[in-house]
Amino acid sequence: MNSVTTASSRALTVDDTTQLAVLERSGMIESRHLGAAVVLSPDGTELRRLGNPDALIYPRSTLKPMQAITVLRAGVALDDEQLVLASASHTGSQRHQDVVASTLTAYGLAEDDLRCPPDWPADSATRRASAAPRRLAMNCSGKHASFLAACVVNDWPLESYLEHDHPLQERIRSTIVEFTGEPLAHEGTDGCGAPVFAMSLVSLATAIQRIVMADAATDAHAHSLVSAIRGNAWGLDMPQVAEAMDTLGIIAKRGAEGVLIAAAPDGTTVTLKILDGSIRPLLPVGLSLLADAGALDTDAVASVLKSTTEQVLGRGLPVGELRFELA
Repeated sequence: MNSVTTASSRALTVDDTTQLAVLERSGMIESRHLGAAVVLSPDGTELRRLGNPDALIYPRSTLKPMQAITVLRAGVALDDEQLVLASASHTGSQRHQDVVASTLTAYGLAEDDLRCPPDWPADSATRRASAAPRRLAMNCSGKHASFLAACVVNDWPLESYLEHDHPLQERIRSTIVEFTGEPLAHEGTDGCGAPVFAMSLVSLATAIQRIVMADAATDAHAHSLVSAIRGNAWGLDMPQVAEAMDTLGIIAKRGAEGVLIAAAPDGTTVTLKILDGSIRPLLPVGLSLLADAGALDTDAVASVLKSTTEQVLGRGLPVGELRFELA
């Protein structure tokens, strides 16, 4: 599958977006971020739509929770840290790499078995100590290690685990359809080489909410994943996202090209896409939408955003701000 299959399903365009955030410098708006978003109430009904959240987007790494659940369903046993790294876009710190390596070792695998591309760590200290790019440092290496573990458990081919017709990828597609409740309209290739599936922000929000709201009786694997993330937010994403999760009790993850999923403790869920792919407005917009919905404390959100949002500086001093602001 490599093309949009229905006339009513089309990729997000500028006509589908609205202003979601602005950057103000010295009293003048310098930049404006356009995008689309949807907020679901805890019962799954739509609370708010901004732009057209029915248009198709690539969820990118926000697909990883569904991919990790598929791996668990395939019989892979992972401890909490390994499970978080299976769903992570990590920074390549030595701690991250060690956890991924432990998954490989547990299943008789090696770094060379990974099919994600070699990369430099995003973590600055680890990058300075690195002699060359390596596959373990690539932000999706934990997902790839878990994919390989599923192949070992089920005696599936290792070399072709990223191919469309591989048994693991067939199961992943079924899991995504199950959680989104929608057929897949389009399949592409993610930056790490794995298949990525286009969907609407509404479908993505529905899937993430179902995962976050699952209990041990309704879906033990989804419940295990969420519990592991709550206890190991450090492993899932950049430090700013980990701080938001630890402080506010949310489950949140960013995806490349400006995608965010975030669910409050009560299940209120937001998904959003910034049209130009920028990641800098994701937390300000996502957390503000959850606060506006009454799902998060406004003062607590303001405190988190103060320490996690990119500063607007002049000569090293604050001269403006990046903030959630609708047109």
